[in-house]
Amino acid sequence: MEIERRLINTGSPAVTAELFGAADTNVRAVETAFSVQISSPGGKNSDEGQNKLLITSDSAENAEKAERCLNILVAMTVKNKVLTEQTVLYVISMVNEGREDELTGFDENCICVTSRGRAIKPKTVGQRRYVELIKKNTIVLGTGPAGTGKTFLAVAMAVKALRDHQVNKIILTRPAIEAGEKLGFLPGDLQSKIDPYLRPLYDALGEMMGPENYMHAVEKQTVEVAPLAYMRGRTLDDAFIILDEAQNATFEQMKMFLTRLGNNSKAVVTGDLTQTDLPYGQPSGLKTAVRILDGIEGIAIHTFTDSDVVRHKLVQKIILAYDKYEKEEFARRNRAASPKKFRRLTKTEGNEK
Repeated sequence: MEIERRLINTGSPAVTAELFGAADTNVRAVETAFSVQISSPGGKNSDEGQNKLLITSDSAENAEKAERCLNILVAMTVKNKVLTEQTVLYVISMVNEGREDELTGFDENCICVTSRGRAIKPKTVGQRRYVELIKKNTIVLGTGPAGTGKTFLAVAMAVKALRDHQVNKIILTRPAIEAGEKLGFLPGDLQSKIDPYLRPLYDALGEMMGPENYMHAVEKQTVEVAPLAYMRGRTLDDAFIILDEAQNATFEQMKMFLTRLGNNSKAVVTGDLTQTDLPYGQPSGLKTAVRILDGIEGIAIHTFTDSDVVRHKLVQKIILAYDKYEKEEFARRNRAASPKKFRRLTKTEGNEK
C-alpha cells in the first residue's frame, strides 16, 4: 500500500512549538481525528524539523484533510500567537464538515481590546454571525447553550459602541430570580441585595473596561447595571441595552423591555431556553418573543449550537449529555401519557368471559 506524504511549512520554530502544544496534545488531536501521523522531518531539533511538519497516511483523503486543518491552524497561530485546545478541536470539526471556507478572514474581526490588552474576537462561525447581526440590526435575540459567548460578545459590542461614540450609555439588565433555590432575605441595602444577581455583568464590564474605568463610568452614569424591573416606565435613547438571562423574563417583562427602546438605541437579548428558572408552567418571555418577532425587519434572531461553546471542552460534552437525557425523558413521558389501545374482543372471546 502506497503511503501518502504531505509537508507543511510552519515558518518558524515558535509556530511549530505552538502547533504541537503541551505534551503534543494539538497534533495528537489532529492525528486521531484524521487517522494520520504527524512528525518533524529530521527530528524536532533539526533546522528542517523546527520549521516543517510531515503528514503521513495510507489514505490520500485523510492526508489532505489533515493538511487543510494544519494550514488553517498555522495561519491562526501566526496571527494570535496562542493556540488553544478548544480552537484545535473546532477547526477539526469544521474541516470534517467541509466548512473550512467559512473560517476565511476569521481572526480579522477584532471587536475591542480589554484593559489588559487582550483582543476580543469571535472564536466560532456562529459567534461571527452573531456579531454581524448585532452590527446590522437594531434588536438581536441570541439564544443557545451556556458558554457560547452570548453575553460576553454583546458586552464587547456595547463597549465598542461607547468608545466609538455611537451611543452615550450602556445599560445591562437581567431578571432578579433565583436559580432553583431560595436565597431568602439578603443583608444590606437594596444595591447589596441585587448585586449577586448582576455579578456576571459586573465581571464582564470590569474585564472589558478595567475596574477603575468601569467605576468612573458608573459614577458618570454612562454605564448602568440594574434589575429588569427598573426598566419600567423609561425611554432609553442613545443607549446600548443588553438583557441577559432573558429566559427568566415573563411575557409581560419581555414586552415591557422591548418597548423601552428609544432613538439611536440598540438592544441585545440573550438567554438559554433550556435553563429557565421561572415557576413551573409559566412560559418564558424569550421563547415567545423568538416565535412572534421572527421576520420583522430590524430584528434578528440567532441560535447558537453546542459547537459554539468556547468554555472548557467538558462543557460541550455536558450540554450534549443533558440534551440527550432530556430528549429521552420527554419521549418516555409521552409514551407513558399516551392512551392505551384496547383490542376489541371477538365473539368467542366475549362468550368465554
